[in-house]
Amino acid sequence: MYSAIARNKRNTVVIILVFLLVVGALGFLGGYLAGNVSVGVIVLVVALGYALLQYFLAGRQATAIAGGIEIDRTREPRLWRTVENLAITNGMPMPRVFVIEDPAPNAFATGRDPEHAIVAATTGLLAIMDDSELQGVMAHELGHVKNYDIRVSTIVFGLVVAVGFLADVLLRISIFSGLSGRGRNNDNGGGGNPILIIAGIVAVLVAPIAAAAVQAAVSRQREYLADATGAMTTRYPEGLARALEKLQAYGRPTRTQNSSMAHLWIADPMRPGVMDRLFSTHPPLPDRVARLRGSLDRF
Repeated sequence: MYSAIARNKRNTVVIILVFLLVVGALGFLGGYLAGNVSVGVIVLVVALGYALLQYFLAGRQATAIAGGIEIDRTREPRLWRTVENLAITNGMPMPRVFVIEDPAPNAFATGRDPEHAIVAATTGLLAIMDDSELQGVMAHELGHVKNYDIRVSTIVFGLVVAVGFLADVLLRISIFSGLSGRGRNNDNGGGGNPILIIAGIVAVLVAPIAAAAVQAAVSRQREYLADATGAMTTRYPEGLARALEKLQAYGRPTRTQNSSMAHLWIADPMRPGVMDRLFSTHPPLPDRVARLRGSLDRF
């Protein structure tokens, strides 16, 4: 467990470096296409500043996107009491707790560290889970907090948004440069350079694909680890196993579809499709249930 936490902290550094390279490449490509390197530098600085801002605000942004409402022990006491007991068991600070008005059963954790953690559950989840199943789900989410998965997820969330922002700016620069004939290779006037437009379109297409691949790589093993951590916390893997079976049976897409935060949820909140299956941020629920049931003899 401790080695997994250390590995997640190392992965945070690696992910930041990889994204910095991607963001830097996109920024300077934008400057090249505009025929002015300073444009690329400005775009790069703005994107990195935005990514840094996301590091501190991504938790609140995620709950806002999902439509979360913060609760205390007097509102939704069953959820609050469950999270509080699990936090005490883990020796962790009490996270902020949110409820999301959504019939789709789901939950997520976010924040940059255990001291700034947020956990959220939908009304759909609260409606179908019994006490042991709800405990299993929230133990899973606090497992993400305990393992510092939320820091990795928060950074990925912020940098994916930054890459998307850069790709959009790059497309606009490409089209403007191509149509106006102001590109680097068109300084003397003339018609638009189709290569500039193609480069921008390719960048816009590749950026979300690369972001989805990073999300998938970061998320899949984290889910298995959080399942194991949750089972160790409750000493009752069957509770989480039954909860995952209910998520499979009653799951549906959340009302708010946002691919940049899909990796935060306990179950995939997106509408199924070819790209969703190819770059799924979650391992199959039956596999997770099988692993949990295979661990029953350890408790």
